[in-house]
Formats: sequence, structure tokens, C-alpha cells
Amino acid sequence: MRRRSRPATRRSSAAPLALALLVALAAAAAAAEPETTVPCEQVASIGVATMTDDGAIMLRLRSLPPGPIGEGTMRYKPGDREYEDIRKHIGGIAPGETKPVRPWC
Repeated sequence: MRRRSRPATRRSSAAPLALALLVALAAAAAAAEPETTVPCEQVASIGVATMTDDGAIMLRLRSLPPGPIGEGTMRYKPGDREYEDIRKHIGGIAPGETKPVRPWC
């Protein structure tokens, strides 16, 4: 009959410690997030829109707090399904022009 060695017991006792560490880190991350948010309607801009010479609209946008921080660049060409809605949301734009983009509330 063979008995388990001590190292296996030590490894299994590390699991509760690792779990406790993960819970502590998650709690610290949650406490670091701001508890108040700014209403969408009060945010002036989430990025900028630039129209290229060929009429494409380049959007450089960032996410709003308190969620995860994210940035992205999207390009919409004339004829794309979302193109007209984006152009209207921006309030019109001409080639070479850059304008702020208000959030979609």
C-alpha cells in the first residue's frame, strides 16, 4: 500500500490561499472604481470624427467611465450601412474637417 507524499498535500493547501488572494484583488479593484457616473447627456465628447478626401468618416472614440477604458478607430465609407446615421449624428462634416463626437445616449 502506497501513501501520498507530503508535497501533494502542500499543493492542495495552496488552493485556498490562491483563492483568497484572487478575492482580495477583486475587492480592491471594485473599490478603486468610482461610484458615481456622469449622465450620458452631460458628456460633451467621446472622441473625434474626421472626413477624409474620399468622403470616408474616421471615428476615433473612447469609452466612458466608470467601465473599462477602451479606445477604437473605425472607418465608414459612403454607402456603408451606418454612414448616413453617423454623418447626421456628427451634425454634418466636410472633407478635411475634424469634429467632436457626442455620445450616443
